[in-house]
Amino acid sequence: MSKAILAGGLLMLAQPVAAQSDVPAAATAQGDLSVTIYNNDVALVQDIRRIDLPAGRTRQAFPDVSAQIRPETVSLSAPDAAIVEQNFDYDLLSPTSLMEAAVGETLTLVRTNPATGVETRERAKVLAVNGGVVLQIGDRIEVLRDDGLPVRVVFDKIPPNLRARPTLSVTLASERAGVRPATLSYLTRGLGWQADYVALFDDRAGTIDVQGWVTLRNTTGTTFNAARTLLVAGDVASADDGMQTFRPRTVRQGPLRQAGTETAAREQLGDFYIYPLAERTTIADKQTKQVSFLDVKGAAATSGYEFVNPWLNSTREPVSAGSMLRFSNARGGGLGDALPAGTVRVYVRDARGQAQFTGENVIGHTPQGSRIALRTGDAFDVKVQPVVEERTQLGSDRWRTRMRYTVTNARPRPVTVDVVQGGLDWGFSDTRIVQESLKSVRRDADATVWSVAVPANGTTMVTATFETRY
Repeated sequence: MSKAILAGGLLMLAQPVAAQSDVPAAATAQGDLSVTIYNNDVALVQDIRRIDLPAGRTRQAFPDVSAQIRPETVSLSAPDAAIVEQNFDYDLLSPTSLMEAAVGETLTLVRTNPATGVETRERAKVLAVNGGVVLQIGDRIEVLRDDGLPVRVVFDKIPPNLRARPTLSVTLASERAGVRPATLSYLTRGLGWQADYVALFDDRAGTIDVQGWVTLRNTTGTTFNAARTLLVAGDVASADDGMQTFRPRTVRQGPLRQAGTETAAREQLGDFYIYPLAERTTIADKQTKQVSFLDVKGAAATSGYEFVNPWLNSTREPVSAGSMLRFSNARGGGLGDALPAGTVRVYVRDARGQAQFTGENVIGHTPQGSRIALRTGDAFDVKVQPVVEERTQLGSDRWRTRMRYTVTNARPRPVTVDVVQGGLDWGFSDTRIVQESLKSVRRDADATVWSVAVPANGTTMVTATFETRY
């Protein structure tokens, strides 16, 4: 039988079967929920349920836990009770799992004649479910095929190892009988969050309006009902992360240009910031939910341009400079808050006053007081062409390179372009500027920057001579 048949609602039970918990299927067995969600696909779930325990040993089922629970992280505490054994029943009830669990069992096939509507029933033993269902019906062997004919498979019962919902089973030894609270805690995958920002830039006023949204996602297979929710901004270490991989150095600088030193007015957990949701919220399975956490109007911002030449080389034609949006999240004149990692989407009003999308980029976790330069795209009217005018060998380990950078501006107003020359320090060489037509600022050992003013509808040329020792 193909998965199409299994998923098409063609399986049924011969008679009702008692539910595997005392909670109606439409309800939830969860209690007082608290969920702490981290950035790197880790969440802590704390669930306080009231349970009725007899004295002695008893097996207690905890349905409605995450299907991506990490069983080794489970902790359960209840007054006057101790854990003897725990099992996570993750084999969920589905048409496919029901058929696979029926191997060796006998079921009923119900076929309907499409011409007459007459039903015929046959008892069949399931021999195998390997890419299809192999049945023994009397003395013959038959493969149940997806041939379009009406057929139903009727099961006598639900196998005890299948659960309608993700369920944790715990054997407890209780010193006394009675109702008491039990606190269930565990870590899970599949529950995460990220920050998304909408920024409206007013070029004339030199200001920016920013709204920050928390985007929650839930792929755990379980809905978390009316949960107190804390969001932790920061990447906590996990044994599942594995070894860190080597990341080569890149010339293009990220958005964070200067790390801030201001402490944000937010609750902290160790070295991380906490963003609590104001009210309890239900995080439904397979749901994406957004909650606002930042709304700032009129923060100072400027636009500009940046071009990066990764090595002392020429380009065959002029290349667009990057469009940059610069702002800060400082307390005075900036956004005034620490910014969790996320995507910033930038909008600018057109001549008709409508906000139009102009680009997006990603920021990392950014402390308050930082300076940010966000590259939103490539400029149409601002170009830079680096050219190697001359490269001369001065000795066995010395070279001289004379560069020319031509910066053009087709806009009706002057602009400033940060021309960045990278590749000055590759570990086995040392490159220095010995002559330049415009004073540069050495950003670090690997790159230097010229802030080039270009008049409206004009051109500015910068020249520089480099000496490299190997």
